[in-house]
Amino acid sequence: MEKTALLLSIYILFGSNAQASQWWNSYENGIKNYISLFGASGFHRNIKQTKDQHSPFICPDMEPSEIEPMSVHTLKPADIKIVAALGDSLTTALGANATNVLQLPIEYRHVSWSIGGYGTFSTVITLPNILKLFNPNITGYSKRKTVHQIPPTLEQTGFNFAVTGANTYQLPKQARHLVDTMKTFPDINFTQDWKLVTVFIGVNDLCDYCKDKDLFSPYSFIYNVTEALDILSDEMPRTIVNLVQLLPIEGLRLVNDGSFGCLLQRKFCPCLVNPMPDSAELRELRRINKVFQTKLEELVASGRFDQKEDFTVILQPFLKSVTPPLNLAGEVDYSFFSPDCFHFTIKGHKEMAKALWNNMFQPEGEKVEIYSISKPVQLICPTKEHPYIYTRWNSVASMPPPSTSVSATWTQIDVSAFTLLLLPFVNFS
Repeated sequence: MEKTALLLSIYILFGSNAQASQWWNSYENGIKNYISLFGASGFHRNIKQTKDQHSPFICPDMEPSEIEPMSVHTLKPADIKIVAALGDSLTTALGANATNVLQLPIEYRHVSWSIGGYGTFSTVITLPNILKLFNPNITGYSKRKTVHQIPPTLEQTGFNFAVTGANTYQLPKQARHLVDTMKTFPDINFTQDWKLVTVFIGVNDLCDYCKDKDLFSPYSFIYNVTEALDILSDEMPRTIVNLVQLLPIEGLRLVNDGSFGCLLQRKFCPCLVNPMPDSAELRELRRINKVFQTKLEELVASGRFDQKEDFTVILQPFLKSVTPPLNLAGEVDYSFFSPDCFHFTIKGHKEMAKALWNNMFQPEGEKVEIYSISKPVQLICPTKEHPYIYTRWNSVASMPPPSTSVSATWTQIDVSAFTLLLLPFVNFS
């Protein structure tokens, strides 16, 4: 009787949707299967995380520019008027405050590290809530929870167009959605307002890599990231993009306390969890993970997105070498993970938000990579000498400004396009 009731709850909560992603179908089927086997006895419950009071964050200069900046390379945090985000369930904040697996369909977008705007900095630390300290009138952040597969409203999501379970080949569609929505949104000045877009995606490609090595290849990955960024570059003026480096996912194999939730990893990330230690399959996935990271670095370093005075892409590497958080006993600290042992809780989102903020105010070559989010990240302030968000161009004083001449711009774009055409013939090993 107990199992029947639980299964009925699952079908009601998760629903049946022919348009559901393969990732979500695996996630949903895993929960149904384990409930049918174990009933309620396997349901591990997390303690619902409280929104702690945080100490004030005050910087010497928190004012906007005296004159509206014309260049993305002289942009202060208080100049940002709109925030947005693209990505997957790590940006929809799936399960971020769930206490058991029955709550995993809930997307806690309003507390998401890169785009959540619930409350204030004193109660919830997210990138928008930090920015509110500099400009209380920013817009675009997520205000409400949503439920996966139930169509959300713009009032709930804001400009958070991340999709739970998304693979990188779906990123251009998200970018198109963002641009089209912003162009017709009544409460912003699309051409004049400065925008900050955070993009983080790729984990699901690695989780699915062994299922289709062409669809989830490094070439496909970087092709789709490039296409999405091209859409933003071509159609979204006055924009700075945080492209967040992919994390090394192998460490997630250590996040397994034997609970029901942790067993779900076998369903939605089988290419990582199922291979034997030091197997050929795991070594290949580790290599592909590093290639993904390298391709992002090469794309940004190519200068493809440095052609305009009012648009740029910055690679923020804080997650590049991160490992699972540990407690004082040297064991995995599960307070950072939702009941599925994969997604971060509010506690994890807070540290990611702070690390991202810090990267924004660290120059190229000096951006800090965090090795564990166990140790709280200490926020830094923009300096008086350099009050701007760091870009590739303003990080190096000797660099010439981006060329705005027609001939130079077309030459550089053609070279980048030619490089992309050669990608299918590149050996990624």
